Amino acid sequence: MKFRSWLIVPGNNEDALGSAFGSGADAVVVDLEDSVPYESKAQARALGAEWLAVHRTNLLEHRQMSRWVRINSLDSGHAQSDLAAVMPAAPDGIILPKSAGPEAVRHLASDIYELEQRHRLPANSTRIMPVVGETPISALRIADYLGTAHQRLCALSWNANGLAAALGAIGATREDGSWTDSCGFVRAQTLLTAHAATIVAIDAPLSDPEDMAGLVRAANQARRDGFAGMFATDASQVATIKEAFTPSDDEVEDARAIMAAFESMPHASSLPFGGRTVDRSHLAMAERTLELAAYETDAGHGRTGGAILRPA
Repeated sequence: MKFRSWLIVPGNNEDALGSAFGSGADAVVVDLEDSVPYESKAQARALGAEWLAVHRTNLLEHRQMSRWVRINSLDSGHAQSDLAAVMPAAPDGIILPKSAGPEAVRHLASDIYELEQRHRLPANSTRIMPVVGETPISALRIADYLGTAHQRLCALSWNANGLAAALGAIGATREDGSWTDSCGFVRAQTLLTAHAATIVAIDAPLSDPEDMAGLVRAANQARRDGFAGMFATDASQVATIKEAFTPSDDEVEDARAIMAAFESMPHASSLPFGGRTVDRSHLAMAERTLELAAYETDAGHGRTGGAILRPA
């Protein structure tokens, strides 16, 4: 499964759902939460479930696009109805917003398990990505996901605007565009905890879908920092995000050369390379680069099911 670009599509927007399949996104997220007003929740469930069912096809598998759903939070009163509507169509995963902690993941996992059995889906085939740190309490508990990881847990993400709203902040960024201290803290904790748990971290979307220059900077920074992908709120952002998370030819060539150098001296802790010294950390980054490149060029078919891309 590829994790680079995650396109969030409002479940009640029939036109956006219709064009999502051709967006080129690695994952399409049918949103039943923030982008859908209260009076349109039922419509979003129905349209979202229909879209999931229609694209549960061999063509979808060939394109290797995964189908996810962002349900409403567990305390919203809508989550059970969301799951009941979409689980018959076997989504690849569920995004849990406003996750209070690992116990929320376990609660959701239990509900999903019952629905997998009811609809004769493979056990544990539905993955979970919690959105962490959206409240002050949950922000201080992000590391708890490491000690109590659930087998369905495949990624962590965070929500800058949600956190800012919970804090009563004016915004999630400073005037120069950098994250505020609280947002930077949650972002770093999300990234570190995901890597420590050997799952992936997906960065929050850019607030302004028309700021393409800002998107280029944000997506490239996310990859440099160690995120595996990034959310998009508009299809126009997908290509930019995918490009940022796809290694260039020069990166691939350099990575192959580093790996070859260590293969020739397997017991070396560091080596001279191209006028600089490289060590085992550079080898790990080279392996990661080639793994990303392999995912980009892989022409294999079929769902990966529980397979996940592990960070180096």
